[in-house]
Amino acid sequence: MNMRRNHSPAISAAKAGFSTAAAYRFEKDSWLPSRKKPRRERRRPDPLAGVWDSEVVSMLKAAPGLRPIAIFEELRRRHPELGAGARRTLERRVRWWRAVNGPDREVIFRQEHPPGRMGLSDFTEVADLSVTIAGHLLDCRLYHFRLPFSGFEHAHVVLGGESFVALAEGLQNALWALGGVPEQHRTDSLSAAFRNLDAEAKEDLTTRYEAFCAHYGMTPTRNNPGVSHENGSIESSHGHLKSKLADALLLRASRDFDDLPAWRGFVDEIVGRGNARNAKRIDQERMALNKLPDRRCADYEEVHVDVTSSSAFTLRKVFYSVPSRLIGHRLRVRLYDDRLDGFQGSTLLFTLRRGRPDPSGKYGHVVDYRHVIHSLRRKPMALMNLVYRDQLFPRRAYALAFEALLAALGERPACRAMVGILALAHEQTCEAELAAALQAALDDGVLPDLAELIERFRPKGAEWPVVVVSLPSLAIYDQIATSAGEAA
Repeated sequence: MNMRRNHSPAISAAKAGFSTAAAYRFEKDSWLPSRKKPRRERRRPDPLAGVWDSEVVSMLKAAPGLRPIAIFEELRRRHPELGAGARRTLERRVRWWRAVNGPDREVIFRQEHPPGRMGLSDFTEVADLSVTIAGHLLDCRLYHFRLPFSGFEHAHVVLGGESFVALAEGLQNALWALGGVPEQHRTDSLSAAFRNLDAEAKEDLTTRYEAFCAHYGMTPTRNNPGVSHENGSIESSHGHLKSKLADALLLRASRDFDDLPAWRGFVDEIVGRGNARNAKRIDQERMALNKLPDRRCADYEEVHVDVTSSSAFTLRKVFYSVPSRLIGHRLRVRLYDDRLDGFQGSTLLFTLRRGRPDPSGKYGHVVDYRHVIHSLRRKPMALMNLVYRDQLFPRRAYALAFEALLAALGERPACRAMVGILALAHEQTCEAELAAALQAALDDGVLPDLAELIERFRPKGAEWPVVVVSLPSLAIYDQIATSAGEAA
């Protein structure tokens, strides 16, 4: 319209980018289309006209967090004539009312993470992955460490719950794999690690955690309890990590692993692939990290236990068997997440798998038949009502064999035969092969025969090699003496 002051409609339209027809149309009517559009009026009566101001608004003011569906169900209870089609109208109007009259909501402040400043730790459940070890479902979770700037990740399979030991072991592995230390370490409130602890134990755990961070030169920080988004840089990555593991397990076509190290290696491989994709940013962040200390910090708890006459000790509601020569001794035990190391002074005596108490509250058992078989041979009937009899058998086939012997022979012969079988497995170090033989006999419907098994697995006499020794003639020595005299 400004160009129209000096030019014709056709030229003005061309300069403004319109067609000539549009220019002549604007000449006749200069109103914009948006100003000419009539306002849409309501096409049907308002279904909430009689209840909105008198009932709905009062509900919203009295209970600001009330859901629209709860308000709608209450209205239909009070006014049965209100149709089901009014639900969307109510939800839309409640949303509008809260935007105009509702209370202020919490604001999330997006943060920038400079390189080398912060590392985050958290634990996450992986029960949905349904991983099995040698056919048995594995009860575990993952310790997850992440640097928000570069995306570096580290995951460690934890067998127990959230604890300082699991945190210390996983965090140290992450820092040494990274090759540096961030300025701050952020965790949640560690509520699971503090659960069921008295005040003294909580104070001790807090002191140990602060000493751990001081050893690495990190400043410990925590997000507020129940405010997960403050730890969002790692909370959100939990789902991504578990999705990657789930996809990798589907591609693997099996969720069963031979042993725990195989499952841990699988997790390390998947995490390593992600770190390889972020290698440039990780290398950039490494330049801003602090140096590692000269040595690792203790990632275990140390306790003292007394070995009882049962050739065992009890620790954290778990019964552990040890060699009988240690009966009456007081041992120093280092308690890791997945194992126990026993010391007499500074000498390492044994390493045991760490057990867990039963979820029902009953005591757990970690028993090695090799520790007690020599005494059990002298008292085989002790096997019958042994408290940890089921845990004594090293493999399932041994337990099935004992049940079959018990049903066919009775208590005394069955106990003698079973103790003999266990002694054979120990003395000839043929536990796996003997288990296969027992399972094969049971599958054929035949009772295990101890005498036959002893003959089968006894050391076979090796044939002595025939050695032929040819003695030289004594005349050779005379020739040597004569040759020596001539040379002189």
